[in-house]
Amino acid sequence: MLQLIDTNIWHAVHAFSANGLPITTRMTVVRLPEEKLLVHSPVPLNDGLRRQLAELGRVSFIVAPNRMHHLFLAPFAAAFPGAEVYGPAGLHRKCPALGALRDLPAEGVADWQPDLEHLAFEGIPAGSESVWFHRPSATLIVTDLVQWMQGALPWSTRAYAALTGVRRSLAVPLTVRALVRDRAAAARSAERVLRWPFSRVVVAHNAIVDTDAHARMASALSVF
Repeated sequence: MLQLIDTNIWHAVHAFSANGLPITTRMTVVRLPEEKLLVHSPVPLNDGLRRQLAELGRVSFIVAPNRMHHLFLAPFAAAFPGAEVYGPAGLHRKCPALGALRDLPAEGVADWQPDLEHLAFEGIPAGSESVWFHRPSATLIVTDLVQWMQGALPWSTRAYAALTGVRRSLAVPLTVRALVRDRAAAARSAERVLRWPFSRVVVAHNAIVDTDAHARMASALSVF
């Protein structure tokens, strides 16, 4: 179910198994002017979640923020046929049933600006991740680029988090670092992310960072 993060921004956590590894992911919902809702990284849709969304506004945009977070995109799009559906270039090859899927541009879609901004993080083509900034709440929304697996976790998930470097602090996991193909481009994107005046980072796996968020993000992105 949706939980409030700040004014006009909510999240819902979904637990599942990825290749046998127990893990959670996070959907973020942003309410824009005219009660338009943008759904970032959809999770399974049930009746309760549908009711909550209806109470908040009208689902107008559904976004797959990278090539991995698309599993529940089609059910969401079917449930909200009036919404515009976006994903990174090339995602349509993985989701041929989504005929109306639009390629997310590198930045700048007027329909959700100025409240919400995004940029395509370059240099890691396998993921093609976009990073998002909700200006009214000073919140950065990140998917797989950085992670911090906090709290009580199954032993296998704790081990995975420790091995990939995301158990003790916000960090770019080793699995993502291994996919970097253009370090200079990644460094440029990191610098652009850090220009945003955010004070909170919402991460799909699995933390919401409210303390020293900008400094922690700068430290994580320093690997580029």
